Amino acid sequence: MIDLASEPEQIRLRLLRALNLLDTEPEPEFDRITRLLARALNVPIALVSLIDEHRQWFKSAVGLDVRETPREIAFCDHAIRQREPLVVNDATQDLRFANNPLVRSAPNIRFYAGYPLRTSDGYALGTLCAIDSRPRELSPDQRQILTDLAELVVREVRLREASLLSRSHLEISEARIETAEDRFRSVFESAGPGMAVSDALGGLVRINPAFADLVGYSREELVGMSYSDLTHPDDLSGDLEQWERLCRGEIDRFELEKRCVRKDGEIRWVHLTLTRHNLNNGALDFILAVVTDIQARKAAQGALAQLANELEQRVAERTHTLHQREAELSAVLEYTQDAYVRTDEQGRILSWNRQAEATFGWSRDEAVGQLLEELLIPPELRERHTQGMRRYLRTGENRVLGRRLELQALRRDGQTIPVEVHINALHVEQGVFFNAFLHEITARKAKEEARERQALQDPLTGVANRRALNEWLPRAMGGVAAEAYTLSVLFIDLDGFKAVNDNLGHDAGDVLLKEIGQRMVRCLRGSDRVFRLAGDEFVVVLAHLADPTLASGVARKLLSAIASPVMLGERSVEVSASIGLTLHEVGDPRSAEQLIKDADSAMYAAKQGGRNRVCLFERTL
Repeated sequence: MIDLASEPEQIRLRLLRALNLLDTEPEPEFDRITRLLARALNVPIALVSLIDEHRQWFKSAVGLDVRETPREIAFCDHAIRQREPLVVNDATQDLRFANNPLVRSAPNIRFYAGYPLRTSDGYALGTLCAIDSRPRELSPDQRQILTDLAELVVREVRLREASLLSRSHLEISEARIETAEDRFRSVFESAGPGMAVSDALGGLVRINPAFADLVGYSREELVGMSYSDLTHPDDLSGDLEQWERLCRGEIDRFELEKRCVRKDGEIRWVHLTLTRHNLNNGALDFILAVVTDIQARKAAQGALAQLANELEQRVAERTHTLHQREAELSAVLEYTQDAYVRTDEQGRILSWNRQAEATFGWSRDEAVGQLLEELLIPPELRERHTQGMRRYLRTGENRVLGRRLELQALRRDGQTIPVEVHINALHVEQGVFFNAFLHEITARKAKEEARERQALQDPLTGVANRRALNEWLPRAMGGVAAEAYTLSVLFIDLDGFKAVNDNLGHDAGDVLLKEIGQRMVRCLRGSDRVFRLAGDEFVVVLAHLADPTLASGVARKLLSAIASPVMLGERSVEVSASIGLTLHEVGDPRSAEQLIKDADSAMYAAKQGGRNRVCLFERTL
């Protein structure tokens, strides 16, 4: 059993509570990982479990309705006591768990795999675990998947840990911080990205734990090594020219993506940013490297969260060492890949980094001193923004702080762009300050919209597909009752299409279908729609018909357009169509699915009546 009174356990519990993870609402950062784990390992249950004195509580859960269980029966309580993942292939055969209530009854655990989630100081707060009701073994690939996904959870926890440390530094009295070196060290040591300070020859003189973990060397081994010692041989030439320009002072910053060779020989992709910092006389003082592991992005997922927490602000300028430490801290914020904006409690801008200049078009000199709402908030959202700030300052209630939100932001040219925003509030002796990290997501949004359009489009003919019909028709039917117009559904099946496929081949049939689809589009109004169901079957929806009799006229127009000859290479081909038509008017109780079925029935009646004709659905059909 764990000694709850022991000092390590007390430290672990205090840190768990300080991170504000227990008894909080679900968050997408964790839910995405548990969903991915459940799918990747094909298990019914995946959890992010946190262990306090008496229970295990689930920050994220897939396949489990309860939010907590007693600690004494928790598999995860065993997992946090060891350094390596805990894997139980068959709990009924394991003396530790065979009589466990979770094994003998619901959820009938047989298989368990849990990876301990450790802070930067090694305290295990809980686990990322996968559970199955049947015995099984974890393959090496599956074990790696569990490890990789657990590292994503650990990174999120450590980002919050770094944020907690940053806030603690700002809240501690000036008298309790002995030197600027102490302040820099605490931020430098706990920062999520790898960071290193080097001289003009590239020799490493200072390294944080994240950098050492990334390259697999101890910090003692790294001192005196150079960046070239850690770089893949094929990437050295790309670094050298830029490095020499940086050292000569021709440029003050460059960044690139390159391959890093770890001590164990593993090759890992990283994003490297190098910035030059000078003494007052212009001579080189130091070079700061910020290194981010982008292996996961290269391999599978998109870019993970960048360093988005304020590291150190408003330090009194007293000594040369203090100035140097502040320069190193400012470099992290200045060259982060996110736009960084800092405001006071009136919303007046105090800090504005280079990425903010590039993203929003305002220079630092133009932005500092202006009200945030006038520069970045679209006019229609300003009142809500102002009210939210006033409510927070008055009551402490907030709906946006500490969360990642997608919002619209205003550029200098008047255009609005989508951004992902993360905002934190800092309460210090001088007042309340707000720190915002904003990342433009225009390209990501465009890709999402393009994927959605492709999902609703028939790739052969270019008209809408069955899924689009299932989404669009019910909305159009809703407008019938609201606006008192008539809607008509036409089910169209080509006559003679099979003969074209049989005689001329499927390629010729595809060309014919494309032409027929576009002819139908040209016959219709902007409010009407053409959908391809499958093969040579189409559905046309005529919306906003003031006169129901107009539907038959449009149907005859479609028959004529379809019947016109089509040139397939050097051959002229003619096909016809059978059209079933049904009307939907105010008071009609039929569903969208029933309308399509009724139009289909009428189409079959048209075929039986001789084809190349229109048949109106009647109840007797």
